[in-house]
This record gives sequence, C-alpha cells and structure tokens, in this order.
Amino acid sequence: KWRKSIAHVPQEPFLMNATIIENIAYGEKIEEIDFEKAIECCRAASIYKFINNSSKKMYTLVGERGINLSGGQAQRIAIARALYKNAQILILDEATSALDIKTENKIVKNLKNYHRKITIISISHRLSTISSYDRLIRISEGTIYKIEKSK
Repeated sequence: KWRKSIAHVPQEPFLMNATIIENIAYGEKIEEIDFEKAIECCRAASIYKFINNSSKKMYTLVGERGINLSGGQAQRIAIARALYKNAQILILDEATSALDIKTENKIVKNLKNYHRKITIISISHRLSTISSYDRLIRISEGTIYKIEKSK
C-alpha cells in the first residue's frame, strides 16, 4: 500500500514499445483507461500539444525505450504517467533535465497549481528547477543544508 502511494520519474524513464496512452496508463487494460484523466495529466506535463499534433494522437507508438521521441518528450510522458497513477508522493529525479528552462518552469508551475494535494520531492542539479518549491534542501558531501528562501 505504501509503495502505491509513491510515483517516481527518473532522468531516463522506461517506456515500453507501445502507444503513448499505454505508456501513460501503464499496466491498465486499454478498455479500462480513463482517457479524460490521461489528457489532464498530459496537459499538466506539457506534452498534450505534441500528442494532439501527432498523426495517431494517443495511439502513436513510442518505440522501444521511447526511440521515436526526444528525451524531453519521453520525460514528459513519464511525468504524465506518474500523475495518472494519482500517487500522494511524486519523486522527480532529474525528471526535467532534457527540457529547456521555459518548458521545465511551465511543468513545475502546472504541478504546483494542478496537484496541490501531492508532495513533490524533486532532485535537480539546476537550482532554477526547484527555486519555486516550498522547501529547499541541499546535500553536499554527505551534509544536509536547509536553504533559506528570501522573501
């Protein structure tokens, strides 16, 4: 039960050789997928416009390990998958590293506004990625530092 309450998005997410929708609703039978929820998650992950412009929309094949996608597109599909899971805790481990700063900031803003009841733990080397979060912690050489935000 505890593990089901956590969703994790790694820097290089696993995508199976299937459609976008099957990768988002990972493990669900196609007839049981909540498409409205999936679209909502895609919007929050800033991938919906790309999907909507694809010839087969949600039924576009991503290829083995997402070979038919850019790194940023694969990361955004993985973020949509994590949101679709409806977990209470979302761990983003360099999950937006392949994105430009503008798209990354949009996703972070979407996550904060869209999923207010979710706890997000974001690991990043770019301070700009996490600067808008409520609490910041820096770990360096085994020491933990709380970063005080200026008001």
